[in-house]
Amino acid sequence: MSMRQKAKVRGGAAVAVAAVLALALAGCGGDGEKAKEPTKSETPQAQGSSPQQPAPTASKSSGPLEVIATAQGPSGVVLELNSAVRDQDGYVTVSGQIKNTGSTTFSNIGPLRGDEKTASPASVAGASLVDAVGKKRYLVLRDTEGRCACTTGLAFIKAGESAGFFAQFPAPPATTTEVVFGLPTFAAATIKISG
Repeated sequence: MSMRQKAKVRGGAAVAVAAVLALALAGCGGDGEKAKEPTKSETPQAQGSSPQQPAPTASKSSGPLEVIATAQGPSGVVLELNSAVRDQDGYVTVSGQIKNTGSTTFSNIGPLRGDEKTASPASVAGASLVDAVGKKRYLVLRDTEGRCACTTGLAFIKAGESAGFFAQFPAPPATTTEVVFGLPTFAAATIKISG
């Protein structure tokens, strides 16, 4: 097996782990949309599609998700963080909702990708975790082709609607239980890592 094939297998394994984690979270009282989020990366051709498609909206069928932190964004948009879970493979997956509580459609999604220009457009690739005690910043994981291990395909969020998201990071040391989550254009939010 060539190095390129091995790298693709590893990238696929990371997507599979994210999918299993999302399904596990959905089974613990999440809304059905969480289980679908990791599959966004399996349609890379859709990433360059027209920004006329709305962002995926959260299902309203299940009860409300636990909110571990909130952060204010531009134009009445609020970031709700629902979980930060450490797994045994050395990753932390943060998931939540971007809610548009304003009266107009939120379409300024571009800054959420950070410096990312090509591999993961319309994504939350600009997210980061900061371990203040360890004085270290963790960025969203990437596959071998440079795509983020995060939600992609965001285009706009209509007033009164929300879009679920996830982002996966290298895990800080096990002794670190509290980190600061950052996403461009939103205030920083302190969250506790579970697991």
